[in-house]
Amino acid sequence: MSNTQLSTNQIAAYNKDGYIVIKGFCSRPEAEKLYQTALQDDAMKKNALDLNDQTGKKTKLSLWFTPGDNVFGYLTRSEKMVTSVASLLDSTAPVCHFHSKLMQKEPKVGGAWEWHQDYGYWYKNQFMFPDQLISVMIALTPANKSNGGLQVIKGSHKLGRVNHGFSGEQVGADMVMVENALKTMELVYCELEPGDALIFHSNLLHRSEANLSDHPRWSIISCYSSQSNLAYSETSTSWKTPVKIVPDNAILEWATSETAAVDFLVKENDPALKETGWENKVKTV
Repeated sequence: MSNTQLSTNQIAAYNKDGYIVIKGFCSRPEAEKLYQTALQDDAMKKNALDLNDQTGKKTKLSLWFTPGDNVFGYLTRSEKMVTSVASLLDSTAPVCHFHSKLMQKEPKVGGAWEWHQDYGYWYKNQFMFPDQLISVMIALTPANKSNGGLQVIKGSHKLGRVNHGFSGEQVGADMVMVENALKTMELVYCELEPGDALIFHSNLLHRSEANLSDHPRWSIISCYSSQSNLAYSETSTSWKTPVKIVPDNAILEWATSETAAVDFLVKENDPALKETGWENKVKTV
């Protein structure tokens, strides 16, 4: 089976569990090129955001909206990414790219991500349909229990949106509902090797521990929406612009432009991090 076409079993598993893992979605040379580019990219470093977790440890990410003509943009726009996403979104409208982010968990100091749903953030962007939002994580380094790999609550996307409040500088899910979900559904550690993909629903509850190991955990997460999914409080435009698909071989073979041309998120402009008043009523600890 080609990587550009998900099987009926994979689609069924996604709908049932809220996520699927695809081993070797990107080849090792592709993952290595992405990782080495990320390490050396000055624009990524200059535009990295630090978000404190509850303990004060920092989670670092660089987030951009428009996928460019660089290796990260070619990954986001690749046929295998867009075709896979299109088969899982609850819409026949064109696939659009909301944003991508380079997640950087350094050894010993990389902070935790608290329990949350992506739609807990994106609800504040006023996207209408969570079933038309999806995330694809590509591991650039090994991700496991020891270095703060992702944990998910299997099937938790069926809960619908859970209330979210602030947890440190992050937005965290109501822990009363999370604790009930953990009593009801299975906790799964999604251990990945470089090039593996984790594709998950916008309402799937997930978290990650701090990286207390001697090894980094880096990944790229590309988030997509259907063009039919209106966002009434989002100032970027990529979320309503159909992705210009490129062949999979672009990642390794095509010439690239500077990342500096990409539009990065500034923390102060993120609606998800702004107070609305109801966050303080949510138990996130």
